[in-house]
Amino acid sequence: MIELQHVVLGYQGKAVASPLSGKFCAGSMTAVIGANGTGKSTLLKTLLGFHVPLMGKITFTTGTTPRTAWLPQLAEMDRQFPATIYDVVSMGNWPARGIFTSLTHRHRQHVMEVIDRVGLSEMCKQPIEILSGGQFQRMLFARLLIQNAPLVLLDEPFTGVDTQTTQFLMTLIRQMHESGQTVITVLHDNELVERFFPEVLLLGPEACHWGPIQQVLPRYHPTGRSLVLTS
Repeated sequence: MIELQHVVLGYQGKAVASPLSGKFCAGSMTAVIGANGTGKSTLLKTLLGFHVPLMGKITFTTGTTPRTAWLPQLAEMDRQFPATIYDVVSMGNWPARGIFTSLTHRHRQHVMEVIDRVGLSEMCKQPIEILSGGQFQRMLFARLLIQNAPLVLLDEPFTGVDTQTTQFLMTLIRQMHESGQTVITVLHDNELVERFFPEVLLLGPEACHWGPIQQVLPRYHPTGRSLVLTS
């Protein structure tokens, strides 16, 4: 689905990781790991077209960026926006119906189905500002589900949520993958990476490693706040 050829990630002319070459195959499920500042979030934003690679080339098999469902970091979300859970989830439905088209009965039913799927049906009319971190993430996952996009990009989806919610959301991610969607997830939890992700992309300032988890994860040795890449 996506091929990177000697891509250098960065912004304002400054590279944040070594050149990156490899492929995200259609239907794959990849964890992106590495120390802070090595370009994990920058990679997702570059795939979305928000950043331009400093060098190299990104090629999509479809010719253009595929329809993408994106979950940014929680810190980037405006939780004071005057909207309800239903409002936010229904926003994910616009690719199927068009921006200026009203929700039909079928669309409204679909919105309620995914809200129920994440366990928030009884709160669907509640304003988002009152939600806990876990409830907020469940709502955002409902918006992802309703888009049913071929490509799903998740940037630290488990930040600020408890273990039970993390397990629930991880189940949803696996279901997306099993349905054929390509999933790329930035993570810091090695245990989750090891348990659930077949492919790993390890970003680093000196070297990047990309491939099956059995080959890549042994190279990742976080020590405190630093990262050691083994050769």
